[in-house]
Amino acid sequence: MNIKRTLAWGCLVALSAAAAAALAQTVPDKTAAERREVPVFSYDPAGRRDPFKDLLGGKDIKEKRVVTGLADLEIDEVTLLGIVQSKDKFEAIAGLPEGFPLTVREGDRLADGYVLSIRADAVVFRKTKDKGIPLSRPRDIVKEIQPEERTHD
Repeated sequence: MNIKRTLAWGCLVALSAAAAAALAQTVPDKTAAERREVPVFSYDPAGRRDPFKDLLGGKDIKEKRVVTGLADLEIDEVTLLGIVQSKDKFEAIAGLPEGFPLTVREGDRLADGYVLSIRADAVVFRKTKDKGIPLSRPRDIVKEIQPEERTHD
């Protein structure tokens, strides 16, 4: 039985070689005249924008960050608009980058820190992160109300 398989395999190989030789004889070789040159393509914009040109000129796209609340805002972006006293506590009014006012209380979290304290003339922020990296030593940042902005009753 093993011999039959070997003989069958040998015949198949011989038949394949013979078929390849016969095929090579039937397919004629192309001459240089029959070969065509590959056409060269070009783009004519005809006054239109070239779709293959880089629109940004190599500049990276910066996504516009959307600030929806105090938690999205960094301490450096906070604009202190005023400080009000409610009962025995102070609250600050801060402006978002778009100009919308926002009430800030002690303990409120920001993107890179939190509100440590609010006094009658200043807000103290504690910065715990810088560009998303935790700081080994947090820094206190004081934002004061300017004297001309203060109002006394």
